Amino acid sequence: MKLITRFAPSPTGFLHVGNVRTALINWLFARSTGGKFILRIDDTDTERSETTYIEAIKRDLQWLGLEWDELFFQSERLEKYEAAKQKLIENGRLYPCYETQEELALKKKNLLSRNLPPIYDRASLKLTTSQKEQFEKQGIKPHWRFLISELAIAWNDGIKGPMSLVPGNLSDPVLIRADGSMTYTLASVVDDIEFGITNVIRGEDHLSNSAIHIQIFEALNARSPNLAHLSLLTSNEQEISKRLGGFDIYSLRQVGIEPMAINSFLTKIGTSDPIYPYQNMQDLIRNFVLSDLGKSPSNYDQRELEILNAKLIHAMPYKIAKKRFETEGLDDVGEEFWEITKHNIANIREISSWWQICNTILEPTAMDYEITKKAATVLPKEPWNIDTWSTWIEEVKKITKKSGKELFIPIRKALTGLESGPELKTLLILLRYKKTFDRLNGKSA
Repeated sequence: MKLITRFAPSPTGFLHVGNVRTALINWLFARSTGGKFILRIDDTDTERSETTYIEAIKRDLQWLGLEWDELFFQSERLEKYEAAKQKLIENGRLYPCYETQEELALKKKNLLSRNLPPIYDRASLKLTTSQKEQFEKQGIKPHWRFLISELAIAWNDGIKGPMSLVPGNLSDPVLIRADGSMTYTLASVVDDIEFGITNVIRGEDHLSNSAIHIQIFEALNARSPNLAHLSLLTSNEQEISKRLGGFDIYSLRQVGIEPMAINSFLTKIGTSDPIYPYQNMQDLIRNFVLSDLGKSPSNYDQRELEILNAKLIHAMPYKIAKKRFETEGLDDVGEEFWEITKHNIANIREISSWWQICNTILEPTAMDYEITKKAATVLPKEPWNIDTWSTWIEEVKKITKKSGKELFIPIRKALTGLESGPELKTLLILLRYKKTFDRLNGKSA
């Protein structure tokens, strides 16, 4: 049987590193086994779901290289969920409840004050037909809860190993709200059944949900998919959350983080494997094992991601970099230019400043060219290498009697038009003799 995984974001915000990690692990698990990866948009919350976020989810996943085999929207499947609801009602596993939110909050507060778990007391199960009819006459619409069986709930988790939850510690979940809308729980189970999902991989904050899902699968005469729960990502700075923001993929993209840096980092964080800058998804697939993922929370540090990104850039072959240049409007950057500069940049976008300095005609700046003209007289002939700068600058020091900022700032301004910027020993090789000589003498070049 073909393995099938899914990623099910709700379009109520931008993807952040936490839920992208879930998508990535599901995608890698499917691809590493020759399986199928499905994207499901959980858009039944019509008030908060937005088309803008749907497009952003698709854009970010494609940018990361996480192409899906199939896409569907929960909002287009409401009839399926209604049929499952009726089946659960007929089987006595879904029962109507008439408490208001205020009444439920009061019950919860009372239980907590007695140091008891805030579990619903199933009071509505004791209502007579007459009492239910009376609520209906008053215009009170019921919400519907799933009746959890007392049977033990256990599974062999793909990451955490053997797991079990005591049903008595779980509260009967609301599957249908008073306004008739479905909660995530029922719709998710119905979808997993119909689309043949074989493996559900999600965050460990869903552990209690998974236990309930297992019973709903059984109540609908279906078998639960294999389950695996990822440890959560934490941050020293703040909570990683779609609601709080600050960790979204769009922002990482804007600051020049490469998709493969994100993929490499999020796949290996929390494992015993070294975090290595993989250049392509195929290499990452070959080195992926679900059971390697750790059970403890993993700390997400963007500074570590930025360091990994720089390592990725430094090792990036020209054929890969060339595709990235095209997205940055730098089609003319050649292989020699890339090989010389890549060890001096932390992200692809920084290549732009190097290219502009070397390939734009530089007009003389308002400065005293006395030092730089003297420097030009001892400029060595080509060929040049990485040692040319140090050899040349020692000669310049001798004839100008200058050093430090007095020497380096005039030379930098003459060669680049700037007081700071790319490393001059590398830049010199790219400028070549004629352009360097002309700029040192105050000529347009």
